[in-house]
Amino acid sequence: MKRLLLLVMVLIIILTGCMSTETDDKTNTEITEFRLPDTGQKTTYDSEGSLIEDVDESSPYYGADSTITGNELSYEDNGDATVTDLNTGLMWQQTPDFSRYTYDEAVAYCEDLEVGGYDDWRLPSIKELYSLAYFEGEIIPDGDSQPYIDTDYFDFEYDRLLFAGQYWSSTLYVKNGVQDYEDHGSLLGGFGFNFADGHIKSYETSYYFDGTAFSESDDIMVPGCYVRAVRGETSLYEMDYTDNGDETVSDNSTHLMWAQNDSVETMDWLEALAYANSSELAGYSDWRLPNSKELQSLVDYEKTTFPAIDTEYFNTTVEQFESEEDSYYFWTSTTQGDFKYTACYVAFGQAWSKKNSDADTYYDWHGAGAQRSDPKTGTAEEYELASEMATDYISIDNFVRLVRDIQ
Repeated sequence: MKRLLLLVMVLIIILTGCMSTETDDKTNTEITEFRLPDTGQKTTYDSEGSLIEDVDESSPYYGADSTITGNELSYEDNGDATVTDLNTGLMWQQTPDFSRYTYDEAVAYCEDLEVGGYDDWRLPSIKELYSLAYFEGEIIPDGDSQPYIDTDYFDFEYDRLLFAGQYWSSTLYVKNGVQDYEDHGSLLGGFGFNFADGHIKSYETSYYFDGTAFSESDDIMVPGCYVRAVRGETSLYEMDYTDNGDETVSDNSTHLMWAQNDSVETMDWLEALAYANSSELAGYSDWRLPNSKELQSLVDYEKTTFPAIDTEYFNTTVEQFESEEDSYYFWTSTTQGDFKYTACYVAFGQAWSKKNSDADTYYDWHGAGAQRSDPKTGTAEEYELASEMATDYISIDNFVRLVRDIQ
């Protein structure tokens, strides 16, 4: 009898141990509340790009991204080549294969992928992809560059061109085509985030905007983008708005409250910080300039018309979107790491650029919803943010849309 009891106890211990191992090996940590991740920016730079050591509430730089505490970037390495974001609840492929794909190839790659025992991988939306952005990134030619992603958890390799670290999202640009060609008109763009230089823009999908596929005779270069697959779902980007009736709008998915109206007038970055810090809209005194992830969460990428925001809830000053002079760019509080005298903006109208500095014509090259950067102060004539491949339209005086945390 004693032997039988002992045998039963041993079996219970073994079974319990097996159950415990299954729980320990579980890689998808349960997330009880989704939170919009912070940008990870910890350092403050002035309008000249110089480091500022201490910033208090009396400083004109108070309200810069680095001075505001958000939801810290938080990940779990699952030990099976996957990483779980403890803010968004999404699971990510830890190590891409570092091959370039066209848009169609990228979708197929994710559908065929098996990593960590999962086969339900997909191409992330641009908001999901941007949630990984880490704004302590910086390209240092001939130095130790830091990509715009947390390399303690995610593997990253630089291209032979340091700035070429574009990764596909599933989000197509549906408002109009990008660039312009004679035979079929403009191109169909697909959004991606560049983890090498910290920008969102649209890239060539191998299709014209009318749906016609490129042919070899078109002689259009399609360099392709890299892929980092994702699985799971998050409610963070549902844009679940409530009009509060006091010129504010609450987003119940991100737990942020927004000014219903834009700033009406444009201003440089320092003026934008001061404008936000002094606002007492709807009786609140804790308004601030949104960081780049907060502002990008407002972009309506599925809307087919301009501006790229839900105008049932938000009022917009600009009513026509015809040329670069109608630019509807909005400041964020986030400094751009490669050019620290610039701050990030998000385009809610076209994101204008031209072929090179000698070209005359600007195109909606990057797409509404792009995130680029402009000098914090000064005049456009003082700067030439150009390359052989593109020259962005410089707009130092941009709009502001205020944000605050819902307590």
